[in-house]
Amino acid sequence: MKLEKEKINYPIKFKPILKRKIWGGIKLREQLKKDTTYDDVGESWELSSVDGFVSEVINGELKGKDINSLIKEFKEDLIGKVVYENFGNEFPLLFKFIDANDDLSIQLHPNDILAKKRHNSFGKTEMWYVLKADEKAKLYAGFNQDLNKETYLNFFNEGRVLETIYVDEVKKGDAFFIDVGTIHAIGKGILIAEIQQTSNITYRIYDWDRVDSEGNGRELHTDLALEAFDFTKKGSCLLNYDTEIGVPNKIYSCKYFTTNKLNVFKNLERNIKSIDSFVVYMCVEGKGSISIGEKKEEIKKGETLLIPALTEVINISSEKSIELLEVYIDYE
Repeated sequence: MKLEKEKINYPIKFKPILKRKIWGGIKLREQLKKDTTYDDVGESWELSSVDGFVSEVINGELKGKDINSLIKEFKEDLIGKVVYENFGNEFPLLFKFIDANDDLSIQLHPNDILAKKRHNSFGKTEMWYVLKADEKAKLYAGFNQDLNKETYLNFFNEGRVLETIYVDEVKKGDAFFIDVGTIHAIGKGILIAEIQQTSNITYRIYDWDRVDSEGNGRELHTDLALEAFDFTKKGSCLLNYDTEIGVPNKIYSCKYFTTNKLNVFKNLERNIKSIDSFVVYMCVEGKGSISIGEKKEEIKKGETLLIPALTEVINISSEKSIELLEVYIDYE
């Protein structure tokens, strides 16, 4: 059995799943070096177990296998004992890079209870980390005033929803936590990393009056959204965090995920033995490598690696420096 476990004890890389979007652009190709010729790619799904979009391993002994088959074969050794007890053979998180070449729709996501009832799905709690932002680029999240269902509907019916939303001008390194029920949208000119629950449920409220080539607007989900709103979500969703070198700087932690920022200069030995969970690293700046013993995998800006739960120590190295998001599930 020990030999079987060793099959997964290396940094695992997956093939990105690229998605064209009406608001997508060229930054995923030009800046994150994603393999596409299209000029409207909005999302790169780095690690996914969403039906129809399941990530496939592209390196090492497990090359060609997908994340679902790995969980079924290696269970808690891959994702962690408590994680496996809670999620079984389902991978609980979805990791993306997103290029908003135009404003995304104003939207929100349901909580676990409502998503299960309506869609047999998890809810969609998420967070964003800004890799790059055009000057004066805006992110919309949370209400800017006290509202309830009735007062919100008054704004909606008058076509004034945008007047109710808190707006942040963003810059590289900004991070936001978007809880379920929070009205939000990524604005034009922002390149972000997104960490979220495994869910593809979105309720679209307003889409900037966009139409396709045939003059049709995208579907709105006005009635579904009303029950999903959390009207207490008011004010900026911007997070404050430290930026020390060589230590995990906690950006945010909730029951669904913990996200740290690692700023590594040259080398760092990171002991993750106490973390009873898989650990995912998303590179948001620079390049380097992550090693488990003699098994090393290169990682550069725009790439993602999965470290199995059985791993105790990793080594991160770079000729200069590298910045990583470190994500895992912490039930303590």
